[in-house]
Amino acid sequence: MSGPVGGGPAVRGIDDLDPVLVHHIVNTLGWPGLRPLQEEAIAPLLVGEDAVLLAPTAGGKTEAATFPLLSRMTAERWSGTSVLYVCPLKALLNNLLPRLEAYTGWIGRTAALWHGDVKAGARKKILVGRPDILLTTPESLEAMLVSTNVDHRTFLGGLNAIVVDEVHAFAGDDRGWHLLAVLERLQRVVGRPLQRIGLSATVGNPDELLHWLQGSGADNRPARVVAPHLRTPVDEIAPGPPPGDIQLDYVGSVDNAATVIAALHRGEKRLVFCESRRLVEELGEKLRAKSVTTFLSHASLSVDERRRAEEAFAEARDCVIVSTSTLELGIDVGDLDRVIQLDAPATVASFLQRLGRTGRRAGTTRNCLFLALSEDGLLAAAALLLQWSRGWVEPVAAPPEPRHIVAQQILALCLQEHQVGDKLWQEWWSGLGPFGQGAEPIVRHLVDEGYLDQDGGMLFIGPEAERRFGHRHFMDLTAVFTAAPEFTVLSGLTEIGRTDPTLLTEEVQGPRRLLLAGRSWQVTYIDWHRRRCFVELVDGGGKAKWGGLGFVRATSWELTRAARDVLLGTDPEVDLTGRAQGCLTEARERFMEYVHPAGTLIVRRANEDLRWWTWAGHRANATLAATLSDVSDPAQRINDCWVRLRADLTPQRWKEAVADATGRLSLPSVHEQALRGLKFSAALPPRLAEKTLAARLADLEGATAALQESVRFTRLPA
Repeated sequence: MSGPVGGGPAVRGIDDLDPVLVHHIVNTLGWPGLRPLQEEAIAPLLVGEDAVLLAPTAGGKTEAATFPLLSRMTAERWSGTSVLYVCPLKALLNNLLPRLEAYTGWIGRTAALWHGDVKAGARKKILVGRPDILLTTPESLEAMLVSTNVDHRTFLGGLNAIVVDEVHAFAGDDRGWHLLAVLERLQRVVGRPLQRIGLSATVGNPDELLHWLQGSGADNRPARVVAPHLRTPVDEIAPGPPPGDIQLDYVGSVDNAATVIAALHRGEKRLVFCESRRLVEELGEKLRAKSVTTFLSHASLSVDERRRAEEAFAEARDCVIVSTSTLELGIDVGDLDRVIQLDAPATVASFLQRLGRTGRRAGTTRNCLFLALSEDGLLAAAALLLQWSRGWVEPVAAPPEPRHIVAQQILALCLQEHQVGDKLWQEWWSGLGPFGQGAEPIVRHLVDEGYLDQDGGMLFIGPEAERRFGHRHFMDLTAVFTAAPEFTVLSGLTEIGRTDPTLLTEEVQGPRRLLLAGRSWQVTYIDWHRRRCFVELVDGGGKAKWGGLGFVRATSWELTRAARDVLLGTDPEVDLTGRAQGCLTEARERFMEYVHPAGTLIVRRANEDLRWWTWAGHRANATLAATLSDVSDPAQRINDCWVRLRADLTPQRWKEAVADATGRLSLPSVHEQALRGLKFSAALPPRLAEKTLAARLADLEGATAALQESVRFTRLPA
């Protein structure tokens, strides 16, 4: 599939780029030369190979991709819109546009932006002008394909290459399946293979990521991973900087976190990551109360509010911006001094992205301060840092069995083409995995339920699809995630953001107040029909809340096992403060009877239930509970660390149950609430919808490993 890193065509360098580009690289940018990634990307990209370009954050990946493509654009006389630059976030596209406008302008070419926030007038100019590089999202790309206002065959007919920025962010969830399916449809519209280039920070399985990105062309197109940093000596590719640059502290509360942030690193520009929007709001309000110049960024703030915060933060010095993962990717927030993390992100890969926001100036190093708000948060952070210090990063894997995306794509294709042959629809995806022959039952269901009509050997949009997805010209059909309903919050005519509707319905004593954009607002009027509430600024007392769709943050086998290692006495190779050491010591004493280095424990404490301490992670434990249904408690709530067993279980019955389970693992049961969060699940036969989600809730490998470990029964006093 991909050759060895660094293999392939003859070595080329900066002199093989377009001479006008080279002139500007040297004289306009003032670069003495290209970085290793940029040098090594030239050869494969100039000859049209597919590639994944790997480098740490701020490693010059955008230039590594665009400089060779712009050189080909000139040499091969590409015309019209010939390159798509796809990103997972609109804010990232906004941030990239000035750079790409400058680079294209050097050679007399153009770049433009197309996403949901771009006004209709600007879109009309783009359709007429056909910029050479179009920056967009997969959802906006599909909207173009299905829109009656866009002649997509003419507008996109000149495409030659696709750049997918932050490709790992797509590959790990359903947006990745959606992206691949849209690219296959686009390739058929264009009538030729499109060069695919993915840009990514460090991942654990780059070859598999490249194979995934190539889609149907994975076995017959040349491709390579370009990652010069992976060939340096082992002692130079540790996943982070020297241990002193990473510190883990225990503060115990949001109040204490605000006190520490306000007191430390004064005069510096600090980016604080939180794992929820509510926590962003609470910390932001407390920092402002301590006279810290503070800005906020999360998905429920209005576009203008986020943009104002990010622009102000980029220009300021002694300040803090508090964010969810919205600023984890490569959005430029200026010359950043320090990253602070409350508790722990969900993955090592996420931590590496956040760590990479620092250390960009000469003479500075990458750094991150972890502030744990609880013992659980401290243990999660220590486990993540232990895995990081071991050099481990999660492999990126596409979610299994995306049948709901198949249903969505078939509907979108019929909307795009108006009608599709009932025997020819598979050709649009060129045999790509789940979109091939295996999708026949889904097509039959869509016809049977009225989502599709069938006549004269053709398929076209039916009345049920019109009813469910036809609002706003089928715009809801292009988004692959279900969003929880929210109310828009307005101060006069200015949109502040969106809030959970339960904050507007729950009983309160006195005036109803919201916390949004780090400020308290008193609700003055609620427009229930249009889902809007009007507010005015007040001094305090606001409350922040956002609901979800029933999903639980599921910690992996590797991170849960790392937590067990921490409890057994292994410290991560980072700077632990005295408070962190003290809290870890207390945690180790408390969990002493629930961890064992040689296997797992089934523990019965007097007057308590019987628990199997697997330390296997959420998905493995869900799989084990379903597989051992005869001896596990059917009413339990699954967690990362243990499975509740029936109170009358004996060691002999346990052995029999494990023997019966060997080689016949069961998928976890699926709750109706979770199914509602799987968008387009209603367009699937109920059995297939449940099977799809169950496969995603399972960890068969982890469950098997846990079953094979030795188990000890222990009884503890009350």
